Amino acid sequence: MGDEIVPLSAPSTLDIIAGADAVPVGDPIPLGDATLEAPVVPGAAIAIGLNYKAHAAETGQEPPAEPVLFAKMRGTVNRPSGPVVHPEWTRRLDYEGELGVVIGRRAHRVSAADALDHVFGYMAVNDVSARDRQKAEPQWMRAKSGWGFMPMGPWITSADEAGDPQTLRIRTWVNGELRQDTNTADMIFPVAELLAYASQVFPLEPGDVITTGTPSGVGVGMDPMRFLQPGDVVRIDIDRLGSIEHAIVAP
Repeated sequence: MGDEIVPLSAPSTLDIIAGADAVPVGDPIPLGDATLEAPVVPGAAIAIGLNYKAHAAETGQEPPAEPVLFAKMRGTVNRPSGPVVHPEWTRRLDYEGELGVVIGRRAHRVSAADALDHVFGYMAVNDVSARDRQKAEPQWMRAKSGWGFMPMGPWITSADEAGDPQTLRIRTWVNGELRQDTNTADMIFPVAELLAYASQVFPLEPGDVITTGTPSGVGVGMDPMRFLQPGDVVRIDIDRLGSIEHAIVAP
C-alpha cells in the first residue's frame, strides 16, 4: 500500500493465488527498507519468441505464423534488483524487457475469449539472453536459462488493477539510455491468444508465468551490436506495474 509493505498471514504468493486467507499480521514496513524477492517462483516459466514485428525485423527474421514457445528453467528466477551474473560462457549477453503474466486458475484447452479469466496478475520481466549461444545451439536451454536470467517483479499487480494487458507502455533503459519504448498493443499475438495457444499444449497451473516477448531495441538488433557488460544497469518499467532495476556483475 503506497510506499509501505504490509506483512500478510499467507505463507507464500502461491497460497494467495490458491485463495488462502491473507490478512495483515504485523506493522507496515517502509518499502525502502526492504529487499524484494521474486514475487513468485513458478512451477513452469514459458517464454514467447518474436512477438513484436519490429523485433523480428531487427533480428532479420519473419514474423511467425504461430507463437514461438520455449521454457526458462527454475534457476533463472531472480529478484527484481538482481544482480544478473555475466557467465563466462557467453560474450553476447542481452536484455529483453517483457510483460510477465502470472496464472491464477488452471487453464487447459481454454479459448482466447476466456483466457484472461485465468490470469492472476502481471509484472515486469527481463528475459536475459545469451545471443551467441542462442544462435549456435538448436535448443535455447543455455541461451535463455542461465542462473538468474529472469529478474522479475517488483511485485504482481492484480489483473483487475492492471486493466487491459494490451494497453501497457513498456520501456527499457541501459545505464540511463532508453533502448526500448513500445506499447503492448503492438504484440503480434496478444496475451489472450498466447495463453489459449499454450493451454492447448499443456495445462497452465496457478503460479506459472508466461513472458510475452520483447519489443525492438535489444542489443543484438543495433548497428553495431551492443551487449551487456559487468557494471551495466538495466531498468525496465511497465505502465501500472512498476519498475525493476538490476546490475550486471562479473562471475
